[in-house]
Amino acid sequence: MSTRVIATIVVLALVGVIVLVNSLYVIDMTEQVVITQFGDPIGDPIKDPGLRAKAPFIQKVNVFDKRVLEWDGNPDQIPTKDKKYIWVDTFARWRIADPLRFMQSVTNEMGAHARLDDVIDAITRDLITSHDLLEVVRNTNREMAASDTNLAATDAPTEEIDVGRVAIKSEILKRAQEQMPRYGIELVDVEIKRVNYVEEVRQKVYERMISERHRIAQRYRSEGQGQSAEIRGRKEKELQRIQSEAYQIAEEVRGDADAEAARIYADAFGRDPEFYTFLRTLDSYKETIDEETSLILTTESDYFKFLKDSSAR
Repeated sequence: MSTRVIATIVVLALVGVIVLVNSLYVIDMTEQVVITQFGDPIGDPIKDPGLRAKAPFIQKVNVFDKRVLEWDGNPDQIPTKDKKYIWVDTFARWRIADPLRFMQSVTNEMGAHARLDDVIDAITRDLITSHDLLEVVRNTNREMAASDTNLAATDAPTEEIDVGRVAIKSEILKRAQEQMPRYGIELVDVEIKRVNYVEEVRQKVYERMISERHRIAQRYRSEGQGQSAEIRGRKEKELQRIQSEAYQIAEEVRGDADAEAARIYADAFGRDPEFYTFLRTLDSYKETIDEETSLILTTESDYFKFLKDSSAR
């Protein structure tokens, strides 16, 4: 076989491989495909995974993701209905529901993000500017949590909300979903990721929070002082009762002891009255006469009768 024939076969084989490669493509389970010929779509979008064939060179495979994708918007400074400026940061989850319309309207995911920026940001701004700051921040009129139900009742917000943050978020999603089908997009969810105050509003919010905390703290202190006074009063009352009962018991014990002592003394000295008189006289000497006492008595005085007459004992 000549060299020219071999070269021809090699060239034909290479051409065949190139044609085969350009004729076959694989669709992953996370992908969906739109086939275009000279820029125009051919047939319906293909969403089932597997090995597929197409006309080589003249047809192009346009692959789109079939999974749920994320969109993260940029924070926007938006005024509320009551003229309070806040930073609102939103994000969304979406997927390509109609790849053909998606390709024709926004081309790719970058174009879809730009369209989502326009639609969601516009709707968010419109709704935020239609509601007061309290509606955007709070969701319900629930009372402030407190350990004491009386405190909770007095700390309820002074302003009532009619819509709330969740309802605003739901309305953003509803309005945005109505516009997305024209771009082949299904909007799954929209969330307000963060609401932050501009510096001026933030300072006012901090001052209000501090004022509320001081008011609650003062109420706790007042109730604590009242309870403290009540406890001290009960303590003093209980102390007086205990002391009174203890004094009564002590007096009763002392009276019983004195009576018993008197009985014992009477019984003991009643057996020898003369001896009792003698002891009582000696005791009186101890109580009435000391080193600084001088007595002038006659010898006939009964005070010294036991000293001058031993027979008197």
